[in-house]
Amino acid sequence: MSFPKGFLIGASTAAHQVEGNNTNSDYWAQEQMPHSSFTEPSGIACDHYNRYEEDIRMMADAGLNAYRFSIEWARVEPEEGHFNEREIEHYRSVIRCCRDNGIEPVVTLMHFTSPAWLIRRGGWESEETIELFRRYAAYVTEKLGSEIRYICTINEANMGLQLAAIARRFTLMAQQAQQNAKNAEGTVQVGMNFQKMMENMKYAAMENMEVFGTAQPQIFVSSRTSAGDALVFRAHQAAKAAIKSTRPEIRVGITLSLHDLQALPGGEAAAAAAWEEEFRHYLPFIQGDDFLGVQNYTRTQYGPEGQLPCPPGAELTQMDYEFYPEALEHVIRRVHEDFTGDLIVTENGIATADDTRRVEFIRRALAGIENCISDGIPVKGYCHWSLMDNFEWQKGFSMTFGLIAVDRTTQKRTPKHSLHVLGTYAAR
Repeated sequence: MSFPKGFLIGASTAAHQVEGNNTNSDYWAQEQMPHSSFTEPSGIACDHYNRYEEDIRMMADAGLNAYRFSIEWARVEPEEGHFNEREIEHYRSVIRCCRDNGIEPVVTLMHFTSPAWLIRRGGWESEETIELFRRYAAYVTEKLGSEIRYICTINEANMGLQLAAIARRFTLMAQQAQQNAKNAEGTVQVGMNFQKMMENMKYAAMENMEVFGTAQPQIFVSSRTSAGDALVFRAHQAAKAAIKSTRPEIRVGITLSLHDLQALPGGEAAAAAAWEEEFRHYLPFIQGDDFLGVQNYTRTQYGPEGQLPCPPGAELTQMDYEFYPEALEHVIRRVHEDFTGDLIVTENGIATADDTRRVEFIRRALAGIENCISDGIPVKGYCHWSLMDNFEWQKGFSMTFGLIAVDRTTQKRTPKHSLHVLGTYAAR
């Protein structure tokens, strides 16, 4: 099977997870705290900042034709109002390297990490952030817009409400049984270490006060209030307007973390309410977008009592997600019921040490996309998560999502068979 000419087949990364030494970001600051919730600091990560040419060539050699990566706001604007021209030129070089290798760059402006100064200003619950993000988006577009066709403004813009929900569940479960609390981590599509966060809570407030001037910094991946939830999408709209005013031809969208929410008998109301919170209530903010970035890893089932754990005996990934690649097709079909614009799968993948399972995951996920396209659903691309084994946020380097293995000591890259398999789907 191969997809139509022009269909994007690629891989995704996030700057902080692969570049290394992102020293002006909020995440870097948190990683250095004595009682950090991170199992280890990101450090040099995969040194992609210096090795991007090698990594992009590997993609091209395998046949991939797209690369979704993020521009790091904390590099471009390390101090409020001070834009670093050298860093913009770095990202220009990354974009041109993609073009030189026949790869379409799909740029994300904000993938979880923010400049530390932004958090000191109130972060993602502050009205000021809308204008500050708009200004950053305008700057990047002014400098690089002539070389970009696709921009994702914000990655997984709905993550804050998901984290608020899991934090509530985690607290309840932690009171009941520590093992159950650990299992809760597998219900959110980001590497979180809730157990360690609970243990460190009494120290974190003091350390956050020292670094950010507040005991509860509102980083992007914080439990979001309903006002903060809307603020993120208003920031997206402001950024989109800024991009379009300079470069109307750029296709602009946002990406959402979406589960395949399945109702067992008696769970219909709970599943419907969860989908309303996870997706449908954002429709007024995104209906005019050029595309939607769909990000899915697994399913979630609901019964009469609410959300259920993974089925007994289910195959679990390193992230405690259920191995269920069919979820992607289900989510695409569900999204298309309400969002009629183009869809790009901007993340879908599996953390596993067994690459044969990754190959099977890709095969089944892409078969689902082919079904959707056959039914007239406008799916325009698939970017696998992730290009390489990288820094999975609070989980550190233990989660292996990559199509390319990275030796933690030498930084040597070794393509996995799954990289080659994914490349065979691209139209020649």
